[in-house]
Amino acid sequence: MAKSGARSIVFYAILLVALVVLPLFLPRFHTYILALIFVNALVAMSLNMVVGHGGLYQFHHAVFYGVGAYTFALTVTRAGMPMWLCLVVSPLAAAAIGFLIGWFCVRLNSLYFAMLQISLGSLIWAIVFRWYSLTRGDDGLHGIPVPEFAASTSSSYFFILFFFVLCLIVMYRIHQSPFGKILRATRDNPARCSAVGINVRRHQLAAIVIASFFAGVAGVLFVILERSVFPDLLFWVLSLEIFIMCLLGGWFTFGGPILGAAIIVSLRTFLGSYTEYWTLILGVLLIFLIFFLPEGVMGFFVERFKGKPNTTPTERTERAHASS
Repeated sequence: MAKSGARSIVFYAILLVALVVLPLFLPRFHTYILALIFVNALVAMSLNMVVGHGGLYQFHHAVFYGVGAYTFALTVTRAGMPMWLCLVVSPLAAAAIGFLIGWFCVRLNSLYFAMLQISLGSLIWAIVFRWYSLTRGDDGLHGIPVPEFAASTSSSYFFILFFFVLCLIVMYRIHQSPFGKILRATRDNPARCSAVGINVRRHQLAAIVIASFFAGVAGVLFVILERSVFPDLLFWVLSLEIFIMCLLGGWFTFGGPILGAAIIVSLRTFLGSYTEYWTLILGVLLIFLIFFLPEGVMGFFVERFKGKPNTTPTERTERAHASS
């Protein structure tokens, strides 16, 4: 067991060194794509904390991503707040919206939770889209100033990589903590957890707030990379794309959404440059995934590596339905 842990540390250390060195050899465009993958991977990881590990139907997660991005953009351009203070306030604003929406939603089960969350998230999107005097509506906000040390493509890459790795470490600690284990227990059998005295709704609400915070961090990193923000960041279509990242990579694994984000961003970027029908290829890929790899790409390899079958997403979902 100790040898396995040592090998994992060595592997991740080598991977981190490779990610640090890569921008020295890659063209600027590919460096930008890598940074974009990190941003999408972070927001997908935050969603997976609620969907994969919490078993909640959070189908409008992009609203927290967009709130973090818009809060950063507005506090920098309109409020004139110091940059570092904006970096702190923006994820907290996303977490506050997560608490507000989650407080209502956790009182409902299964699809009713999803319907209310989509409705409340769409309401926030409509406010951002219609409040032209503040958010500039569908024109968005452009030319947002960023810190000097993150002004170039390579420097913004390292800035995003630093916060991405930092958030991953924190999220992994949460995943391995007693809270994370209880959250996964409430996913698998909420009735039994409630019977032994666990406040299921309180843990679910806490998971939503934490996930919203990390989605807000991803929104800030997006603004630093793109220097712009627009209402589509809060739209439900982006939420569906983030959900597909989790499903594709493996939503019952910790690092699966990172792989899913890398696949989706790569398909959107490189196939999208050749054809506008790249989503057709994505649809075929998802059909193949559902029939042959229901546990996701990383989930498939984890299952084969361990040499024992994991519970499939369908079985987990059926178990959760039966318990609720």
